[in-house]
Amino acid sequence: MPELFAQVILPLSLHDSYTYKVPGSLRSQIQPGQRVIVQFGQRKLYAALVFSISNSKPDEIEPKEIQQILDAEPIVLPQNFELWQWIAQYYCCTLGDVFRAALPTGLKLESKSKIFLTCVEIETEISEKEDLILHQLEQDVTLLVELQKKLGTNFSYPALKSLLSKNLVFIEEKVSAKYKPKTESFVRFHPDIKTKAFIEKKIEKLGRAKKQLTLLYHFCSKTNAFEPEQIQVISKKELFQGTNFNSSILNELVKKGFLAQFRKQVSRIKNEEIDQVSINLLNRYQAEALKQIKAAFETKQVALIHGITASGKTEIYIHLIDEILKAGRQALYLVPEIAINTQIIKRLKNVFGKKVGIYHSKLNSQERVEIWEKVLQFQTEPEKGYQVVLGARSAVFLPFSNLGLAIVDEEHENSYKQYDPAPRYNARDMAVILGFQNKAKVLLGSATPSYESYYNALKGKYALVNLLKRHNDVDLPEIVVADVKQAYKRKQMHSILSPELYELMETALEKKEQIILFQNRRGYSPFVECFTCGWIPKCKNCDVSLTYHKYKKRLTCHYCGYNQPLHDSCDECGSSEVKTRGFGTEKIESELKSIFRNARIARMDYDTTQTKNAFEKIINNLENQKTDILVGTQMVTKGLDFENVSVVGILNADNLINFPDFRAHERAYQLISQVSGRAGRKYGKGKVVVQTSQPDHPLIQIIQNQDYNLALKTQLEERQLFKYPPYYRLIKIVVKHKNVDTVERASFQLGKELRKNSEFIVLGPEFPLVSRIQLWHHKEIWLKIDRKQNLNFIKEFIVQSIKTVKHFPSNSSCMINIDVDPS
Repeated sequence: MPELFAQVILPLSLHDSYTYKVPGSLRSQIQPGQRVIVQFGQRKLYAALVFSISNSKPDEIEPKEIQQILDAEPIVLPQNFELWQWIAQYYCCTLGDVFRAALPTGLKLESKSKIFLTCVEIETEISEKEDLILHQLEQDVTLLVELQKKLGTNFSYPALKSLLSKNLVFIEEKVSAKYKPKTESFVRFHPDIKTKAFIEKKIEKLGRAKKQLTLLYHFCSKTNAFEPEQIQVISKKELFQGTNFNSSILNELVKKGFLAQFRKQVSRIKNEEIDQVSINLLNRYQAEALKQIKAAFETKQVALIHGITASGKTEIYIHLIDEILKAGRQALYLVPEIAINTQIIKRLKNVFGKKVGIYHSKLNSQERVEIWEKVLQFQTEPEKGYQVVLGARSAVFLPFSNLGLAIVDEEHENSYKQYDPAPRYNARDMAVILGFQNKAKVLLGSATPSYESYYNALKGKYALVNLLKRHNDVDLPEIVVADVKQAYKRKQMHSILSPELYELMETALEKKEQIILFQNRRGYSPFVECFTCGWIPKCKNCDVSLTYHKYKKRLTCHYCGYNQPLHDSCDECGSSEVKTRGFGTEKIESELKSIFRNARIARMDYDTTQTKNAFEKIINNLENQKTDILVGTQMVTKGLDFENVSVVGILNADNLINFPDFRAHERAYQLISQVSGRAGRKYGKGKVVVQTSQPDHPLIQIIQNQDYNLALKTQLEERQLFKYPPYYRLIKIVVKHKNVDTVERASFQLGKELRKNSEFIVLGPEFPLVSRIQLWHHKEIWLKIDRKQNLNFIKEFIVQSIKTVKHFPSNSSCMINIDVDPS
């Protein structure tokens, strides 16, 4: 019988698959997509994924054997591997990078090094550091990572290696499962108890054990014992809920043969009982848009729906999902920020019930494994597996066996882009590829589509459907431009509120209406400054000023997390004139409390939404009109639907418009339009106040007229002139090192190497706005590539140029990252 070999992918940044021999005992079990335990290197064990199987033995090497198969059936499907290969090739990363990004942490295993004493007598001289290691091992510190933590700077790899060579210690590698099924205790009648008469006779034996008797009666009541609708089993948790019973009382009843106790596997995913409702009827505009989408899908794989805010795009999505489910296929519904889309979660579960799974980063690793398995289960048991998945960007990696539709809501959002670590993919673009590979239709939706997607629609690559009427024919909000520069001069400002915004807020509060204020900066103040010498506290790890958080009374870096207390005096000159400058969401909340003393004010930003249910609580309070004013960062712009919000304020449009980025005007228009769309969604025309010191800025005028097409036309003309997307492709290369001179030298050498190719434009190397993060200095090189050029050939040239530069001995420790289509 010919030998069998498996090509496996390891969860490491390695480009290739590696070949291992399949031992005879595993030949009949092994399949592509299963996890297997393999040894990589001298000692380390990993859970690798079987990519393919063949009879071809690699030349000149003797492959190691696979040690164990972890899965009875494949956990990754062939279409998943197809997507992984495309990602690795397009985004210039390794299959190992994709493996790490795709699989939930609970499915990724690697061995932990354990160190043990050999009990051999010490006959040779040992160093001080060797002695410290031996002392810790005598204290039962066996894990290598724990040993490193305990000894800190006193830990030495050469000392450990010396102890190994002296045979005083040995190392063992052990793989332990990260995912463990959750089990709960359940209670039922003992198998001997068959009738009511039998138990009544048996009860006499309980005698004076009143607590046991009471618990037994309680069990009979909770399970409707011996009634037609009797429940066979009940969880111990539910049995004890709201009572004073405990395990010792239950154990006595088990010993006496009344009850039986057993453990059963349960899901970690909460399955709340929801009354399912029928799908809402569409209005005539929605029905027409749905008809156009279906017609478009006859000839196009991808359609873009440009639907203004509050036009009812979600209901169209639900109708399309319903048709896909009736055809027996699966649907993927991507949203940019899953945690703040509790309204969409509720709506989908109301309509599709237990067919819906939610997949996002707020779930713990065990819950993510369960979702993965439920999506996979649809292939063999469709009635038990998830048929619809609502998820953030990582949901594109789920093992769909029969995908029929992928919806990307708010497709313009840059949170679909993965920045670090690799793969630096865009989930919107991945959804399009996923659609082509699975022969599934893809629908992109937004009130302010990205210019790249809209350009693709104009050029006929995507179908374009417009939905330009709000639900119930409600008018778009009126946008009022407030000139804060003049207001400050005339002393008309109410703290951070222009007179126009202040008056509208007062009126709205009198009418019991709600208000949303948008400021894209969290914290109390962006920075503090000494008014005597101009000193500004900076992060010791990054090239940024520290943001003041009043509730913590600390200065914090939003890049690395470093923080320090706010001192009463200047660190440079000793002056007490240290004051806060600018305003973040925390300061706005504080100021509003002093202006509108009776108003109920809430804040939605990263700092107030750390806990699992924080988003839901804030949203529910606004929905139930327990909040009058909500202050927030761009979290408040994303797809929220509040019928009683009549006023929206954009407190500082200037910092959006003037950001030094070629996409600044596009993003400013999108953000302001999206947050404006929260106003007047049901009961009448809302009002939006845009505060700016540049009321005559062309973009402000376009925003005031709510003219998306003019904003698009203006920007496309500029981008074509200056060779930016969608006319040219961009690739960003980042060179990083902790030594600034090394970064300077390596980035210069790489720039010189890249300029040898005349098929693209090279910009840089230059330091970015924040050139040092977490002690790493950064320098960037940007490439502009004409869409007519062969992108694969150019990427191969880039990868080869990076290898050339890294081969110089002085550059070997440099980190060089490639970001294709940077956002």
